[in-house]
Amino acid sequence: MKTDLKKLAKLIRYFILTSTTKAGSGHPTSALSSVEIGVTLFEKYFHFDVKNPHNLLNDRLILSKGHAAPLLYTLFALSGSFPREKLNTLRKINSPLEGHPNPRRVDFVDVATGSLGQGLSVGAGMALSAKKDSLAFKTYVILGDGELAEGSIWEAANFSAYYKLSNLIAIADINRFGQSQVTMFQHKIEEYAHRFSAFGWKVLTIDGHNFQDLDRAFNLAVNNKSDKPVIIIAKTLKGKGVSFLEDKDNWHGKVLKEEDLEKALKELGEIDKTLQINLLPPKRLLKVVRKQIPNIKFSYKIGDQKSTREAYGEALEKLAKLNSLIYSLDADVKNSTYAEFLKNSNPDQFIECFIAEQNMVGVALGLSKLGKIPFTSTFACFLTRAFDQIRMAAISKGNIKFVGSHAGISIGEDGPSQMGLEDIAMFRTLPESVVFYPSDAVATAKLVEEAARYEGIVYLRTTRKATPIIYQNYEQFPVGGSKVIRQSKKDLITVIGAGITLHEALAAYEKLKDEGIMIRVIDLYSIKPLDIKTLKKAAKETKAIIIVEDHYEAGGIGEAVSIALVNEEAKIYFLAVRKMPKSGRPQELLEFEEISADAIVKLVKEII
Repeated sequence: MKTDLKKLAKLIRYFILTSTTKAGSGHPTSALSSVEIGVTLFEKYFHFDVKNPHNLLNDRLILSKGHAAPLLYTLFALSGSFPREKLNTLRKINSPLEGHPNPRRVDFVDVATGSLGQGLSVGAGMALSAKKDSLAFKTYVILGDGELAEGSIWEAANFSAYYKLSNLIAIADINRFGQSQVTMFQHKIEEYAHRFSAFGWKVLTIDGHNFQDLDRAFNLAVNNKSDKPVIIIAKTLKGKGVSFLEDKDNWHGKVLKEEDLEKALKELGEIDKTLQINLLPPKRLLKVVRKQIPNIKFSYKIGDQKSTREAYGEALEKLAKLNSLIYSLDADVKNSTYAEFLKNSNPDQFIECFIAEQNMVGVALGLSKLGKIPFTSTFACFLTRAFDQIRMAAISKGNIKFVGSHAGISIGEDGPSQMGLEDIAMFRTLPESVVFYPSDAVATAKLVEEAARYEGIVYLRTTRKATPIIYQNYEQFPVGGSKVIRQSKKDLITVIGAGITLHEALAAYEKLKDEGIMIRVIDLYSIKPLDIKTLKKAAKETKAIIIVEDHYEAGGIGEAVSIALVNEEAKIYFLAVRKMPKSGRPQELLEFEEISADAIVKLVKEII
């Protein structure tokens, strides 16, 4: 017997209202507007194995308007993913049903949402992954109309049309209200239709509460024979189903009090709590097969000059040839980051995202959730504009490797707009992240391997300027390690560098040694986690520690080391970028910011 969709919608509304009132917070009106959309999708079109939520053949659903989480939870509860009684634990500290969907808490959610404007990019990454692997599943993204003001949505729309993602189906819930006021176009559906059509999408406009309209639209979308992604633009009413909430302002993020809940439930009428949703699972089970990250072979010679950005490109190209899960994503700087090496040798494992960094990060997250290992590279400074996407990727347990080239003032004449000087601070803040800063080609190649092996967010900082190779090819660079590359029993001061400043520290070592002053030099290639054992040893055996970094003082290596040694009796000095940078030759800028070899020599002498 077919399920009565109207009765099912009433039951879902019942759970949305009761669970949010029980929680004392939430967004019931935003969830109520999408009920018919969710019912039609789950009852008729969504293929999902609730016993194997990570089956690669499952359809994917991203609730980009994550504040409508009570709808998502109710749909999956009625589908048997978890006992429906748990809906009354919504937003409680020990409940997996958080205020916004979080894959760390529930298996049927792929990515964390709630920071608006990001779901379509993630969906595009998933749809592209399916297309590359010739998998037949569909990716659905439910969007709110408020988030359609976000530029990242249109980056994703552009990308999806360019890559002909006909397996991507977006549903825009146009309920006309944002948080504090009406949306830009309210219920002018044609405005949204014109925009998505102009971006190359197949557009279907419907009444979002009419089951026949929804059924017809989903049927057309699922059987899409064009090469275009599809968007269903659904005109809806916020708070649908409760007269005193329906299409009313000032109800966003507010729940019903007990007396108002009683009134609302009376309006809903008789509820059939025996109803359930029987999702159709895929015909077979397919799991991600992890592939070993091999050791790559290279033969660099000590003393030769090579930039770490070029060494990154060489290492990634070699790694991709040995592991088909390695992907490179670029933002139109592949000839500067040297991601072009992989593109030229393994074009199927390269994705050009053009100058749209926010979308690039979202696409990378989508790829990573389906087993790919994306290396996402651009200038370090341009990653800052995608920090919201990056932090959401961390919450989502994304397995993404970020590579920021052209870091620091040492890039030279291009000036401050091109200098990554905040990037270490940014990536250090992320829970469970790893931050690497290699100083030569050997360290870079080894750290590319380490990044690929690490499950989670990794940031690799590379330098524009060529630097001399100082390590033998057999050296190892484990996560959380460091290299003491100059030391003696007579060391007075420890100087810590990474990247370009390590070479300045080595030059300072030679100058001071000629004067009979011995210093210890440490390559802190792993900024997070730190080699605390080595740092503590240096603090005990030398009079002071000097950290030299091509980064702003706030949030950089100096702060990281200071925190690690906070309980040690250590005198710590910073040499960092403290002045507003300007154009100039690299060495001139190192002198100007006082992070050069001469500046190190001067400070060492002042201390002793």
